[in-house]
Amino acid sequence: MSWRCEGLVFRYPGADHPAVDGISLDVGAGACTAVLGPNGSGKSTLLRLLLGVLTPERGLAWFAGRTLAEWPRSAIAREIGVVPQGEELAFPITVRELVAMGRYPYLGSWRREGAADRRAIEEAMRRCDVLGLSGRLVSTLSGGEQQRARIARALAQEPSVLALDEPTASLDISHEMAIFELLRELGRNGVTVLLSTHSLNLASRYADRLVLVDRGRVAAEGAPAEVVRRELLEPVYRWPLRTTSHPGPGPDTGAPQVTPLAAGDPSRLDTDPTKPLIQPEEFA
Repeated sequence: MSWRCEGLVFRYPGADHPAVDGISLDVGAGACTAVLGPNGSGKSTLLRLLLGVLTPERGLAWFAGRTLAEWPRSAIAREIGVVPQGEELAFPITVRELVAMGRYPYLGSWRREGAADRRAIEEAMRRCDVLGLSGRLVSTLSGGEQQRARIARALAQEPSVLALDEPTASLDISHEMAIFELLRELGRNGVTVLLSTHSLNLASRYADRLVLVDRGRVAAEGAPAEVVRRELLEPVYRWPLRTTSHPGPGPDTGAPQVTPLAAGDPSRLDTDPTKPLIQPEEFA
């Protein structure tokens, strides 16, 4: 299943400028799409609009060929697994209970878990490396452990689409890599994955398509090699950068990678040697 939106505009109350300003986008089915951009660029707001959490001032969003307003919330909850940046739990809950909440769209408030539900919960916990935390209260976990439990909850839902807002925030290297490996695997197995992330390099290695957002607008979109280019990224991030290729080995060999340079670094190479080196203050 896929998303499409046309001309989405959303402004938070009291804001001088729209957080999302006329975005039109297609999110292909059965692939991993990563939304990139600096803080305040509109990444999270765009995800919330596509999920129907926020209502746009103008424009429309469609999911699987129907506008979001045409989808009953119960039906869309079965199709889309959502992982927010963070959340506050209103009462004490164990990791296993949190992950089991992913089965709620199928069970409702009264039905008991069946064998298929238990298998889905256990498999999701195994894939996110939280089986050993099953009986722990979520409030006692580190930020990274909580994030892995939230991802497991979304996977327990067995969704056709997964939407994640900064899914690897607070994760250490091994779990960050494991989550991106998992997202790529899900995409290749037919799950539509849409995520926002600050991790340019991992998105370039693992996503099929990148969407670069700046000040509420799409600055670039396409395959990683089309988006991770210095001339596109520097004006958005307002900092001098160098792009190289991932050395491998592995399936992501050759993926473009970004290195931010220290101010005034004389080693920065420009495509036009007659131009002076770009300094951070030039982007102010």
